[in-house]
Amino acid sequence: MNISTILDMAAEAFGERTAVVSGEFAYTYAELREAACRAAARFRASGAQYVGLLDVNSPAAPISIFGAAYAGLPYVPLNYRLTRPELNELIERVAPVVLVVGDEFVSLVEPREGVELLLRSELLSLPPLAADAAPPQPDEDPRAVAVQLFTSGTTGKPKAAILRHENLMSYIVGTVEFGAAEENDAIVVTVPPYHVAGISAVLSSTYACRRMVQLENFEARAWLEACRAHQVSNAFLVPTMLQRIVDHLLEEAADAALPALRAIAYGGGKMPLSTIEQAMRLFPGVDFTNAYGLTETSSTIAVLGPDDHRAAAASDDPRVRRRLASVGRPAAVEIQIRDEDGRVLGPEEAGLVFVRGPQVSGEYLSLGSQLDAEGWFPTKDRGYLDDQGYLFLEGRADDVIVRGGENISPGEIEDVLLSHPAVADVACVAMPDEQWGEAVAAAVVLKDGARVEPEELQALVRAQLRSSRVPQAIVFKDALPYNETGKLLRRLIRQEFAEHAAA
Repeated sequence: MNISTILDMAAEAFGERTAVVSGEFAYTYAELREAACRAAARFRASGAQYVGLLDVNSPAAPISIFGAAYAGLPYVPLNYRLTRPELNELIERVAPVVLVVGDEFVSLVEPREGVELLLRSELLSLPPLAADAAPPQPDEDPRAVAVQLFTSGTTGKPKAAILRHENLMSYIVGTVEFGAAEENDAIVVTVPPYHVAGISAVLSSTYACRRMVQLENFEARAWLEACRAHQVSNAFLVPTMLQRIVDHLLEEAADAALPALRAIAYGGGKMPLSTIEQAMRLFPGVDFTNAYGLTETSSTIAVLGPDDHRAAAASDDPRVRRRLASVGRPAAVEIQIRDEDGRVLGPEEAGLVFVRGPQVSGEYLSLGSQLDAEGWFPTKDRGYLDDQGYLFLEGRADDVIVRGGENISPGEIEDVLLSHPAVADVACVAMPDEQWGEAVAAAVVLKDGARVEPEELQALVRAQLRSSRVPQAIVFKDALPYNETGKLLRRLIRQEFAEHAAA
């Protein structure tokens, strides 16, 4: 099936229900389908091979996603936070393209052949189709490319991840019940449209027939106000967003009451244990879900559900309570942990995380499929499964610290340091060391007003882990570097320690 089927079903079953609210704009599902069909006709007439989007959250995102699907063209949302040269290099890679662009981003695009700009305002005001015009007939090939997403490119030139219609439909049908939302249900969308979670929010909300309330940018106070004003029932947040909401409520002694809010899903980065514990206390009636996924897997592949959260938070058993720091159990996929030689590991044995299932694309433009002969995709994450199948992540494989030939996971050291009452955030990385090759270094953010000596933190790690895990260097920082989707930019911290070691 083509992902446009999702909108067709919603428009036919709940056409009068509000689909999108964004500032002054509001669309019902019937109106959203009509707008997507008008867009599809415009996209086809352009002769382009791709539909791009360079914009913040706005109605242009769902219109472009479904319009591209109706037109049989891949949808390519672009990161508007990139530098001008970075952005134009990506645009050149998808030409000929019709690029839907917000007015504030037009100046970032260099004029070139094969790039046709369509302003957001123009997309939202396209004329109705002629009365005798046939509606667009989408490509029914499930193997056709639906979405092309550029990776963050933190270790080199961004790769173009390919998601086919069959991958996305498998994810949506396998995780969402059609029409499951109540008429007044609403989700606040704050994840940027160029992230796989932003695409997932549009597709899953449409399939559930839930109202989408869009915020252009995230700010804790604005998020709380939107939840109250629009009676929001559901939300998805990255860990840094939830932390800012918690901090705002605690620092301002603000009212945490959100009567309509029933569920918060989070993902996109490691959630500090203290943050989720505080959030559960601030919102006791809310169902929390940790959703772990990747671009290459069409979003979520493991889920720690509301019952898991409550059971872990209430348990005195350390093996149960620690699950609050896990990403849950597989959701409609299989997960394996393997060592460096490809041997499948057992419970509690840490290694490389592999995933297999119909929603898993594992494919890049020009590079082809990265699946092995049995269909397994290497996520490049490290972690382990417990004896009940809960997945615990230890970080990216590239983040491993190799000290004297011993592989050390930053995550286990970070968890110990975060248990100290003075520590708000921490990142452990490798730093050059003449004797051991690499040593452990830690960048630590303290809670407001807190003080602690490096020696005390080193003693804490030494008491709970082996001496090889003790940070050789500790620096205190006001904040750690994160990108806009909540991923810690360890490379910047490693660079800082490397420069310090070389000085």
